[in-house]
Amino acid sequence: MTAGQDGINEAARTLPNFRSDNVAPVRPEILQAIAEANRGPAAAYGDDDYSKLLNRRFSTLFETEVTVFPVSTGTAANALSLASCARPYGAVYCHEEAHIHTAEGGATEAFTGGAKLLPMPGPHFRIEPSNLREALASAGWGVRNRAQPDAISITQASEYGTIYPLAEIAEIGAIAHDKNLSLHMDGARFANALARLGCSPADMTWRAGVDILSFGATKNGAMSADAIVVFDQDLVESLSYRLRRAGQTASKMRYASAQLLAYVEDRLYLRLAAKANAVAARLGAGLAALPDVRLVAPVEANLVFLNLPGQAINRLAAIGLHFARRGHDVIRFVARFDSTEQEADELIALVRSAVTRS
Repeated sequence: MTAGQDGINEAARTLPNFRSDNVAPVRPEILQAIAEANRGPAAAYGDDDYSKLLNRRFSTLFETEVTVFPVSTGTAANALSLASCARPYGAVYCHEEAHIHTAEGGATEAFTGGAKLLPMPGPHFRIEPSNLREALASAGWGVRNRAQPDAISITQASEYGTIYPLAEIAEIGAIAHDKNLSLHMDGARFANALARLGCSPADMTWRAGVDILSFGATKNGAMSADAIVVFDQDLVESLSYRLRRAGQTASKMRYASAQLLAYVEDRLYLRLAAKANAVAARLGAGLAALPDVRLVAPVEANLVFLNLPGQAINRLAAIGLHFARRGHDVIRFVARFDSTEQEADELIALVRSAVTRS
């Protein structure tokens, strides 16, 4: 390491970093899995032993037959999943704050060939089943100048860290299937939601009506390895062609597959997520107790959104604190699997100083 690089790393350690869970390092168990997969030649494009094992291991994990496709990003997982569900003239219903709508640069529209996202409001940043029923009732079924409903996408945990209860997922799943629509789950923080609910992966997905899942691992310890988990096997063939066309069929797939296998081994993914959730809960409670600070959403996963005076936000930015900004007076902090209680307490102290300075 050069002196310059060492200086950069030291500066990065000066303040607690709750900018994003994407800034986290790769877990040692996953690095070890990559190293073990790196022994000698192996078949390409998913014909290797690791990738073949992936379907069996995830079928056991989800207690049903699934087909798993490793992908390099969550955006690819979302856009290609929905492309397998929605026609070019179709419509995908989602929450107005969903990542597919606000932060993926039109990827869903591009990969579906033009399907329309129909964003909806909803309390706690979740789709409200009654609102969904009303929207579908007025969808203009069979009217050629209206996009035709094809899919519903829910985010678990949501973009603001709130979590759909199992009963709510099941209700949305029933609405979808009653209308012959596919239900997609954006699970970029799937493990955080699962750790919070304490249920099985099956209960939070296909048993509640989910047809296809974007399974996130990169935010929780992996190295550029996410996946699409398909429960509705009728979607597999179309998706396999779409993945190849989109450049998401990795030639050396064994490295992604090895990561995903290590990620779920011995419940590693849940242990990491539970740690992040716990630090976020501590952070949220400490921040909510400060004057002039208001939580924007309940802290149910590893995300903390807070409203505080603009002057305080500017003070935090001036000292070099990393955070994401949402509008004029809302900022976001994200706890990682490697975040500590001490870092949370340091951040609380920094925010306290920013809001109480005259």
